Amino acid sequence: MAIAEVTVIPIGTGSTSLSAYVADMQRVLDTQVGITYELTSMSTIIEGALNDVFTAIAALHEAPFLSGALRVSTSVNIDDRRDKESSSQQKLQSVRSRLSGV
Repeated sequence: MAIAEVTVIPIGTGSTSLSAYVADMQRVLDTQVGITYELTSMSTIIEGALNDVFTAIAALHEAPFLSGALRVSTSVNIDDRRDKESSSQQKLQSVRSRLSGV
């Protein structure tokens, strides 16, 4: 399973507020098949098969254009581990267990 961190930034919207765009993009993610996702304060984490993740990223990138943005900048980091099952929560738990000395 791939884990992607995605940040989509609409540019030239006439406002410094982006929360309406973020809300629209979360609605787009609700329609995507084969993924799970989590909104964070600075990005969105998407998990799923790599092709499904790429499909979701493409839909996210397109969403601000559909809401009137004339330019969009999208940054993506992908962790695609194939030696064992992995998830965002598993990665966090691994760090927490090391912090607690377990």
